[in-house]
Amino acid sequence: MMNWKEIYESKLTTAQEAIKAIRDGDKVVTGFGCGEPFEIERALIENYQSYHDVQIINMLTLGDSPWCRPEMKGHFVLNTLFASTSNRKAISNGVCEFTTSHFYEIPEIIKNYICPRVSIVMVSPPDEHGYVSFGTTVDYTKGTTDYCEIVIAQVNKYMPRTFGNSIKHVREFTYFVEHDEKLPEVKSVEISDTEMKIGKYCASLINDGDCLQLGIGGIPNAVCAQLWDKKDLGLHSELVGDGVVDLLEAGIINNKKKQTNNGRTVLGAAFGSEKLNNYINNNPSVEMHPIDYVNNPSEIAKNDNMVSINSCLQVDLLGQVVSDTVGLNQFSAVGGQVDFVRGATMSKGGRSIIAMPSTAKNGLISRIVPLITEGSAVTTPRNDVNYVVTEYGIAQLKGKTLKERAKALILITHPKFRPHLILEYQKRFNEEPFTKEELKEQFKDVKEHIIDAADQLIDEIKDKISK
Repeated sequence: MMNWKEIYESKLTTAQEAIKAIRDGDKVVTGFGCGEPFEIERALIENYQSYHDVQIINMLTLGDSPWCRPEMKGHFVLNTLFASTSNRKAISNGVCEFTTSHFYEIPEIIKNYICPRVSIVMVSPPDEHGYVSFGTTVDYTKGTTDYCEIVIAQVNKYMPRTFGNSIKHVREFTYFVEHDEKLPEVKSVEISDTEMKIGKYCASLINDGDCLQLGIGGIPNAVCAQLWDKKDLGLHSELVGDGVVDLLEAGIINNKKKQTNNGRTVLGAAFGSEKLNNYINNNPSVEMHPIDYVNNPSEIAKNDNMVSINSCLQVDLLGQVVSDTVGLNQFSAVGGQVDFVRGATMSKGGRSIIAMPSTAKNGLISRIVPLITEGSAVTTPRNDVNYVVTEYGIAQLKGKTLKERAKALILITHPKFRPHLILEYQKRFNEEPFTKEELKEQFKDVKEHIIDAADQLIDEIKDKISK
């Protein structure tokens, strides 16, 4: 009987050789985000003419989407479960396929409905017992290696070794391709004043001992920056960025009040820089688990005082939330928003927060609107929405009448768009939303904002004319 080192050596090959196991018509699922196996994907792209009608299945890519190039037609087609910058246009043009699903259901969707034959993943080098780790991306990725006929792993020394349900023995892979390259990074950018205001309002809804779900980007980082006066926080999140590291190291987040995985941070994926990767590497206080566990609403709800914080693109006056589409165009995906909104709602003492800047396109359009844009899909239904937060305040919608919801949302809209929403309220409900005294307060700063908006629009028009 071979020992694990002999087994590993027998499966070690080059990317060019490993991809020969892929056949015409195959469905191939790959790792995503910071765990995308780029070396093996590059080999497929270089040899694209050797393949026909092969479907590539993945989620959010932090790199390019070469599968969408014109020359790939008839050879490869991308079926993504999360639109990104590199493939949004291809989805709109019909070149790239898009499959929608709640994140916690994606492992089942891939296994029982898409049914791939091949899985391509990235792992850490094997330890002294012959186990490799899926590192930053356990999510749906690890599960595909349980049932796919062919499993090809890029072995990368830069992949962190993580704990939890994130390891697998070398005997359970078909091929290993050793190639070291730094992981793609999602680096923190400077937090804007608007994001900091939003973060402050969100933090006011968080209490000592709460268990948090945070995503990635400016608003989650702004929330983290406002939590230094809290204590004994927990973390159970589908993914996080660098913003949580300082809070974890300082013990602000210590997970001691959690009902499940007590004392442990639970994640499905890590989307950060080396700062986050170094923190999770060989850290027994961080557990990476498959997403059908991390994002399962019934599992989320087992932790008391669960607080979910998610962002969106648009909210209408009824409280319907649009987070993944802009009209007919796919912008991102549902992801785990609904998973955690419902899990937090089911949690004893739980709260869900939808946080967003009040405007988009440099302040030219309002994110709070009378009606959602035609063609957009509702991500989170109005019945699930609790708190909505902008830089202008907090609107609590749970248990409110339609009129009360609309009034609350108008009050956190950018002042220059409030007059229009008040008129729309009047049309819809056939009554004035505010008293004369309240209206005076609402319109106090409107004139200044309208003048600023007009000046901004004129500058943009001049710039276009000059070009």
